Amino acid sequence: MNFPSQMYIDGALTDGNATRDVVNPATETLVATVAVAGADDAERALQAAKAAFPAWAATSIAERQAWMRKLRDEVVANQEWLRSCVHHEMGKPWAQTEEDWDRLVASLDFYAEEIARLHDYSMVDRAGTHTHRMAYEPAGVAVAFLAWNFPLLNLAFKIGPAMAAGCPIIIRPSEATPISAYAVGALCEKIGLPKGVVQILATESYAVADALSASTIPQVITLIGSTKTGQHIMRAGATSIKRYSMELGGNAPVLVFEDADLDLAADIVTGVKFSNAGQICVSPNRVFVADAVREAFTQKVVDRAKAAKVGFDKDADITTGPVIDGRAWTRLMGLVDAAVSDGATLLAGGERPAGLNAGHYLAPTVLSDVSETMSVYREETFGPIVSLIAFADENDLLRMANDCEEGGLTAYIFTRNLARAEHYAAQLRYGEIQINGVKYDIDLPHGGIGQSGIGHDCSTLALHDYLVQKRITRALDTTTFGGVNP
Repeated sequence: MNFPSQMYIDGALTDGNATRDVVNPATETLVATVAVAGADDAERALQAAKAAFPAWAATSIAERQAWMRKLRDEVVANQEWLRSCVHHEMGKPWAQTEEDWDRLVASLDFYAEEIARLHDYSMVDRAGTHTHRMAYEPAGVAVAFLAWNFPLLNLAFKIGPAMAAGCPIIIRPSEATPISAYAVGALCEKIGLPKGVVQILATESYAVADALSASTIPQVITLIGSTKTGQHIMRAGATSIKRYSMELGGNAPVLVFEDADLDLAADIVTGVKFSNAGQICVSPNRVFVADAVREAFTQKVVDRAKAAKVGFDKDADITTGPVIDGRAWTRLMGLVDAAVSDGATLLAGGERPAGLNAGHYLAPTVLSDVSETMSVYREETFGPIVSLIAFADENDLLRMANDCEEGGLTAYIFTRNLARAEHYAAQLRYGEIQINGVKYDIDLPHGGIGQSGIGHDCSTLALHDYLVQKRITRALDTTTFGGVNP
């Protein structure tokens, strides 16, 4: 497989000033040695984006749509290549790479259409002396910092709305998974996209990444990452007034009541928790189970954990791949060991799967008797660990579900009682409430509240992150404009 290794800056593929080895976490073998940006590369990208902005912002919607569809067609034609990049750079099971690729296609399709549905609007003047119109305009240069867990999906959530809105965008993929993003850069170069409209560069140095945030050129900084990273970027970006859009994960609670469909709840909890090795920002983290169904639900979760297939094989039906690196594996094992030491019961997993001697694998893990003081309860685990907490009544349930320092992105409710479902949906302070199911799509808003984020990915709301509104007011004076004043 020919994996891309070059950045895409100012309309050209470039090797930059330094390199980094990208290692497959499933095999611990080298995938590719790729270019990473130095300070000069970052400044060159910023200047290219600044130069591109006036012309790109002035393009017609039809022209932007044409460029987005050209890129979309190349993404479709190169499905196997793009998915292979994701498969190898993070060890993601082959079937799960389809979501990454599909979201990129969907984003380029959706936002090419959505921008045409957005219209300026008029306001009524209270005194009848003026007309007023609110006009949308591109906000300016955008810089996107991406997490490694969905290399193409995360890129998709940024590139679509930015291109459609008329904003040049500099995309900085995670240094752990830059290869698939570099493949998109190669496709942009192939179609001859105007210079500076999209640029893709990885950084290894914090100083170089900070230079992107600290520059006064970007008007929009967008991130998919952790709350701590978001705080750091905002501090670095305080050199000028900027707009921020951030999806920052969270410590998602799941409420399983005694009248829930337990098979459905177990399927969704384990499906989202063991897929992508639990490295999903909306992954269930704390599962509160009614005491009356505790035993039955626990058994269903344990059965699914033990049945999950772990490994790295394109031709096999793999459920769970490796976690991203050895540091993540060590942290997860530390959470499990500490929980057991403090009284939790290990029901499945908690160790390297048998027969997998290389790679950063953790067997799908189930812990019961988890309590509020344990780190596995307090922290977003970002790994294939299900933590079960039984509750005998609902007196304290809402406090516990909302007791989350970095919470606020997603919560799940399983019950057949509609009034109960609506009550908890109204009281849970999370940006997304999923009741008796789970649904995500490019046209559905995705975003957290509180410490879990600002703004939204997906839907028309994401488009607004890249647009500003300007009021145009005109006096109703028939002596001007040649007596014409519509």
